[in-house]
Amino acid sequence: FFYQISSKMLVRSVAQRTRCIRLQGRQVRNATYLILGKPGGGKGTISKKILKTFPSFLHLSTGDLLRSEVQSGTPLGLQAKEIMESGALLPDQIMIDLVTSTIGAASTPPRNLLLDGFPRTLGQATSLDSTLPVEHVISLDIPNSVIVERTSDRWLSESTGRVYSYSYDPPKVRGKCDDTGEDLIQRADDKPDAVLRRLETYEEATAPLNEYYGDRLRSFEGETSDVIFGEVEKWIQEIGE
Repeated sequence: FFYQISSKMLVRSVAQRTRCIRLQGRQVRNATYLILGKPGGGKGTISKKILKTFPSFLHLSTGDLLRSEVQSGTPLGLQAKEIMESGALLPDQIMIDLVTSTIGAASTPPRNLLLDGFPRTLGQATSLDSTLPVEHVISLDIPNSVIVERTSDRWLSESTGRVYSYSYDPPKVRGKCDDTGEDLIQRADDKPDAVLRRLETYEEATAPLNEYYGDRLRSFEGETSDVIFGEVEKWIQEIGE
């Protein structure tokens, strides 16, 4: 099948591309970190705090990178778009190529990498480890009840794209957009039932990763990003930025 590739082909292809992150025979990065977190669990917020506190990190959000490639119409983006529109899952090779090519294009070689969004499955983790080993894993453990409450509190202005939250950024008039006065809507995937289904899917897919990474993984529990990041910051400092 077209989207299935052998592990040998994957390793050989990625090995060629990982040469771009080496400079004069030496590794130009110190370590590769991976951040794991449930959808709506504050992963993006924690990542931003890490970048602000530790400038040596290069943050690679594969979702953002992929959207950029598709919008720019690059060969990789066109290939990914065709596969996604067919309803198939993107092969690991494309995702790893995306990460390694971005590292190679960086104007300044990063000391540390923070991967976000990939790998998500055990197969992806083992494929990535064969060429770009992950040394440290940050796993954010936010209670599902907190995520459901936080996500289902979001309301959207369809014409402007502005997102409101009744708990921390409410509209001036309940149910109305501040800018246009139109009725706010709630996206179908922000409704409680949809959020719970998404969380269940995530946990099923990523549970094997927790066992696979073992001692490389550190779990951080809490309900707010400020509390969690305090512990994340201490841990990064302990293992060496």
